[in-house]
Amino acid sequence: MCGRTCLTLEPSEITKACRYKYRQDKKVKSCKEKCEKTNHKEEQQQDELEPEYRLEFNCGRKYCPSYNLAPTDITPVLVSSHHFYDEEDSNNHINNRLVVPMMWGMIPFWHKGDWRKHGLSTNNCRLEHMLESKLYRGPFKRGQRCVILCEGFYEWQTTKSAKPSERAAHLLYMPQKDGIKIYDRNTWQPENVNLLKMAGLFDIWEDEHGDKIYSYAIITFESSKIMSWLHHRMPAILETEEQVNNWLDFKNVSDEQALATLRPATQLQWHQVSNIVNNSRNKTEQCNKPIEMVKSQKPSMNKIMSAWLNVRKRKEATLAQSGSDLDDDELQNDQSCGTATTSESESEMTIAAKRPRFRDYKRALRNLQNIEDQGELTADANDTICQSDSEGKTVN
Repeated sequence: MCGRTCLTLEPSEITKACRYKYRQDKKVKSCKEKCEKTNHKEEQQQDELEPEYRLEFNCGRKYCPSYNLAPTDITPVLVSSHHFYDEEDSNNHINNRLVVPMMWGMIPFWHKGDWRKHGLSTNNCRLEHMLESKLYRGPFKRGQRCVILCEGFYEWQTTKSAKPSERAAHLLYMPQKDGIKIYDRNTWQPENVNLLKMAGLFDIWEDEHGDKIYSYAIITFESSKIMSWLHHRMPAILETEEQVNNWLDFKNVSDEQALATLRPATQLQWHQVSNIVNNSRNKTEQCNKPIEMVKSQKPSMNKIMSAWLNVRKRKEATLAQSGSDLDDDELQNDQSCGTATTSESESEMTIAAKRPRFRDYKRALRNLQNIEDQGELTADANDTICQSDSEGKTVN
């Protein structure tokens, strides 16, 4: 099974990371042959080529590099150029590979209506049922084979009994050259990284306006020993350049030969990652880092705390509604009362044995307001009011 991938490369970087050896037969004259004017000697020469990146509209959806790619996202895949050029153009094309952005999750070409509503689970294609499946048999027979590119894919450990939210997540990737850490972009360049490549099938869906969406499914089968400790399913990983070529070259490699290239991977590396990758909306660089390097994780909201906050919000709303029944004078007096009481010294406040009632404060403060308006507030009046506040008596 494969449910998330990581690919942080830009389109121009992806083509550099996908360079491959192209074999071309050339006739070369040796010095001896030139002198003796003998026949040409046929020599096989290898050239390194960079696949072309072909932009597709895909109904307005675009590829965005991400540490956490999920189904329905657009990701780059390798395909044979024969799917996009006619026979004559393909023969004139030395480069027989293209990188095409496609949507993860195959949309059947025969689906009618909104592409989001085909109602099928098409992220992964089980190899065991591929040839009997109405969904996958057609694309396979038409040679619509592709290679999904990524730096690594995420998998959750299901072999141990645990709730889905508690399962440990891991990033799996190909072995790298010395000094390269797949989770640290500062340690590698696109030219020297070993991308993980998975076999898949693609289809082309077209809406009523003629706009197309290219989409794919990843082929999976029973896990081998290298991954059975983690999950019972694994993607069909293409480890060698020969496997990649045989899977893509539908013109020269038969269906039977192509299927024979799909075998369990023998070399994989992995490390546990933080559970922030569980949420596909988390796209930060912490997603693919070893869990011990992640200093802080965003904790999930505790259910009890969430319930408590909801109750508190309801209480605050109730209090706010009941407080609105008070007139403006009462609210202003209440605020002034609070200001007056805070000016009391601690000794005076401790003397108060009985808490004054609100109406007593109201009367005292109204009298105080009248005195302030007349400009006749004196120190004796202040002392009287303070005494009234502390003893709970009214001031006349």
